[in-house]
Amino acid sequence: MANALKQLAGETAIYGLSTILARVINFLFVPFYTRLLVPEQYGVVTELLAYIAVLQVALVMGLETGCFRFASKEGIDKDKVYTNAFLSVFAVNAAFLALLVIFVKPLAAALGYAGYEACLLYAGGTLLLDNVTAILFARLRQEHKAVKFAVIKTAKILTETGVNLFLFLSPWKPQWMYRFVSPEPNFDYVIFAIFVSSVVCALLMLPEWLRIFRPRTPASPADGTGPATNGHTGLLDRALLREMLLYSLPLMVAALPGIFNDFMDRILFRFLDGSAEGWRASLGVFQAGVKLAVIMNLFIQMFRFAAEPFFFQRAADKNSPQLYATVMNWFTAFCGLVFLGVVLYMDLIGLILGKDFRAGVSIVPIMLLAYMVLGMNFNVSMWYKLSGKTSMAIWITMAGLLVTTAVNFLFMPAFSYRAAAWGHLASYLVMFLISASLGAKYYPIPYSWKKLALLLVLMLGVYALSVGADNLLAGGAFWIKMGVHTLLLALYAIPAWLLVRRG
Repeated sequence: MANALKQLAGETAIYGLSTILARVINFLFVPFYTRLLVPEQYGVVTELLAYIAVLQVALVMGLETGCFRFASKEGIDKDKVYTNAFLSVFAVNAAFLALLVIFVKPLAAALGYAGYEACLLYAGGTLLLDNVTAILFARLRQEHKAVKFAVIKTAKILTETGVNLFLFLSPWKPQWMYRFVSPEPNFDYVIFAIFVSSVVCALLMLPEWLRIFRPRTPASPADGTGPATNGHTGLLDRALLREMLLYSLPLMVAALPGIFNDFMDRILFRFLDGSAEGWRASLGVFQAGVKLAVIMNLFIQMFRFAAEPFFFQRAADKNSPQLYATVMNWFTAFCGLVFLGVVLYMDLIGLILGKDFRAGVSIVPIMLLAYMVLGMNFNVSMWYKLSGKTSMAIWITMAGLLVTTAVNFLFMPAFSYRAAAWGHLASYLVMFLISASLGAKYYPIPYSWKKLALLLVLMLGVYALSVGADNLLAGGAFWIKMGVHTLLLALYAIPAWLLVRRG
């Protein structure tokens, strides 16, 4: 178990190199965007990125996770698994882009972005390139090529950064560039930079593309069973693809409510925000506040990249349930440290935002806690992936979506982006509770619920102490306040470490 945990921690760290860089650069661009763009323009960026995020989940069809499951099975040709996934995702995304090209003008007019049709086409191109390379990146993860994964992801991030810096800061641009972006800084700069980075990433992944189409001989499973024995010699194995889609599509359908939980509020601002004329500004302030909670989301993403294949590859081990429970303990303890590390130093971190965006600081503790619950939900939801009961995920995430919808419809007209933040927390909490209850029935894992509860009580108790200390120290020296907060952070970290270490 110790070696397995070390491998998971090591791969999490390597994947985290690129993920950390992406989030850090994204984080560094927050003061940049919140000073060079007005809230309305930043709101447009947020809305367009929400559409991209939702469509990415739909158009990749759950085949990333499907690849992990089928490529981990004995007797199945791994090359066929990834070829099927790649060709299917490419065909669906190419068809979507073609439709977008045909209908881009009426769609832009309907969204209120007439004159910015190019932005929608950049979004469509980004979806095509990112979704097909997602399958190739999944293969690198399956093969434990974490370093190659991190290097290519880093190159993509640096490309996006470079294009952004050039567009926003360069005093001179060639005239031909204005065919692609506005003459003055605007939201289209951000979308164009993302598209260019996707093109560069696709080119860097060209050797992986070629692996898809290399000649191969039919696989011959040792046990004489499975889809790979159907004698199919072409690129597309229809029997295997059918099984992959039957497994993966429910995950996609289940993930859609999940991604809507993350991004639907951005879309609903247009319709529900109390300041009807200023909804884009409210959305911009909300997004700025969410960005300050990015550190928690960063750790969860790092963990997920390494943990998903890790969990699948150890599913047959008789000791795996105890291993999964131990992972959950360490994960929760570290999330608590991240939560307190942000909220206890919010007086400093909040200065990152431009003056017009600092009202968004009020939602940061709520979003940090919401992301923490989301990460815990990822752990407890592995039961339906490992047991093959992926259709159950649909009902769990639908319950979360209903909560999100209800909170936003009931409270966003009066409370704007604060309602959106509470909607995230309520939704993730409901999904976590349902998934944990069902997991105990269908795929029991001996989670130490008392220990997890103690960690949460310890974390929230230290946070409450910090609020009380701030009231007592009101008007006192700033460095004294920060010193007290540092002691409070240690007050959590040491007992949490001892609690988890005890086993």
